[in-house]
Amino acid sequence: MYYEGASGPYRLFVTVRTPQMIPGIARIEVQVLDGPVSDIQIVPLRVIGEGSQTAPPADSMEQSKSDPKFFTGKLWLMESGSFQVRIEINGERGKAQMGVPVPAFAQRTLGMQKNTGLVLTALMIFLVLSLISILGAATRESQLEPGSIVPPASLQRGRIAMAVTAVVILAILFLGNLWWSSVANANAKDMVYKPPPMEASLANGNHLTLKLGPSYWHDLRKAEQLNKIIPDHGHLMHLFLVRTPEMDRFYHLHPEQISANTFGEALPPVAGGNYALFADIVRESGFPDTMTAQLQIAQNLPSSAGSPNAGDDSVVEAPPVSNAQINTVARLGAGEHVEWLLNGQAIQAQKPSLLRFRVVDQNGAPASDLELYMGMAGHLVILRRDLSVFAHVHPAGTVPMAALMLLENNSANDMASMPETQHGPLPAEITFPYGFPQAGDYRLFLQVKRAGQVETAVFDTQVVP
Repeated sequence: MYYEGASGPYRLFVTVRTPQMIPGIARIEVQVLDGPVSDIQIVPLRVIGEGSQTAPPADSMEQSKSDPKFFTGKLWLMESGSFQVRIEINGERGKAQMGVPVPAFAQRTLGMQKNTGLVLTALMIFLVLSLISILGAATRESQLEPGSIVPPASLQRGRIAMAVTAVVILAILFLGNLWWSSVANANAKDMVYKPPPMEASLANGNHLTLKLGPSYWHDLRKAEQLNKIIPDHGHLMHLFLVRTPEMDRFYHLHPEQISANTFGEALPPVAGGNYALFADIVRESGFPDTMTAQLQIAQNLPSSAGSPNAGDDSVVEAPPVSNAQINTVARLGAGEHVEWLLNGQAIQAQKPSLLRFRVVDQNGAPASDLELYMGMAGHLVILRRDLSVFAHVHPAGTVPMAALMLLENNSANDMASMPETQHGPLPAEITFPYGFPQAGDYRLFLQVKRAGQVETAVFDTQVVP
């Protein structure tokens, strides 16, 4: 999770690297962007409900000797669910505090380390052979006088006892392994997070219906049921359609909730083809889900829902990725463009950074007509070309804004109180905190609003290891 925000006189760029398994250790990195900071304390808490107020003792972050503005720390996340990392800042300008929402969940089961497995296997073989030998000796010699010669009958009984012991131990190991595998598979089903399944279908020509299936993972956590969804940026769902494999059509839509597990919308004009769907929702606890589906549209859909850019919905036509080249300048409108300010630097995987973009008008000057788009200066959708990575990023980062509102004890509908949503002239430069998780080829869709219209700039880039 990536977050950039201000707390009092301090501005921080926070990276939370969540563990692969829960319980596990989350690694926290804090870059101080503004304000002299001498000490930072961190502690994990729930976002809402029991465990959201009573904090355990805080841990001190370690300040880098080479860069005094960089701090690192670790926190144990003991349970799955919607958590926050509460950050307490001490510096020359006084004390401040902020919370960063962190969804905690097991991403996969962890295998045993090879060296540990070899050591335990050797110990198991040693114990098995020792037990067989001990029982054989006990049967063979336990009733003999010291120094006596073992008679053939006793030798035979010892061999039989060792054979029976070996069979019993092997049976115990075999049955124990079956039991362990069954328990491990059940725990993996309970513990490893999977988003709810989603089915997409078209009815009456252009009416899209999305049905969310049951989530066994969420059902075990009663505070996060499927029908408890809160608005994020004024919408219960943000839906993205990307035509594959060329990524030459991109739709950002906002279906309405029809029932507890059904959403629907009359689609604007949509070009035919195969589409990958990504649907973002936020639960009442602040936990985000991104659900995926596939949809085949046989032919172009006619217009029946008004302009494709009606309200907050938007559409963009992009060049096919098979013909695309790496670019740092993307056309926005009639003469306007967006510059990706990389300064010639390569983008590295797993390296947190502030992705900086500048909107330029027809005269080559920084644009002065940017408007808020759903309460934000911009929205950035990041897709790896093989669709293995999807991220919906805002100037505050990858954290759900609705979860931030819960931490601020405000209504999730009231976006106006967030620092990123204050009214007034917007700067031409927009930054997005993010770190690409994998190397590879990516396509970025940057969305801004100008003169009441949503406009999208498309960038193609390569991320190096």
